[in-house]
Amino acid sequence: MRVLITPEQIQQRIDEVARDIAKSYQGQSITIVGVLTGCIVFLADLIRRLDLPLKIALVQASSYRGKATTAGTLHIQDDLLPELKGRHILLIDDILDTGTTMKHMVGHLQTLGVASVRTAVLLHKRERQQVAIEPDFVGFNIPNEFVVGYGLDYDDEYRNLPYIGILDAPDAS
Repeated sequence: MRVLITPEQIQQRIDEVARDIAKSYQGQSITIVGVLTGCIVFLADLIRRLDLPLKIALVQASSYRGKATTAGTLHIQDDLLPELKGRHILLIDDILDTGTTMKHMVGHLQTLGVASVRTAVLLHKRERQQVAIEPDFVGFNIPNEFVVGYGLDYDDEYRNLPYIGILDAPDAS
């Protein structure tokens, strides 16, 4: 495995993204909706840097199963969401790959009567993006490589790595 982004680079960039988010919301109360499971590490580090009144909600959305490295059917489980009507939402995900999950989640949240939806991703793979959606806040633009670490996984492993690494030749499914 090759290290793409070091722990120090990640922490520095999260500081910058948190400042941008705080400036954009200027003290407004927000609800951060994290897309499980990959967002957990990013979400935890980010919220500790936000000096804003906030609530946290979680939703499970995945188009990858097991050892798959290409997206399949999107599965959404939102029964963990609280009442969001009238709230300003910041949707957090680990990576914007094809854009399908993010686009679908933004649309779903809008149907719940939220005041606004903005998006933040740790990683953005512009080369793989297939759906027209631009995240409001981006940690890093990365090449079209299969990455793990800092919450991202391969077959539910590697999430605990403190860096973003390029996994050597995962099995394509």
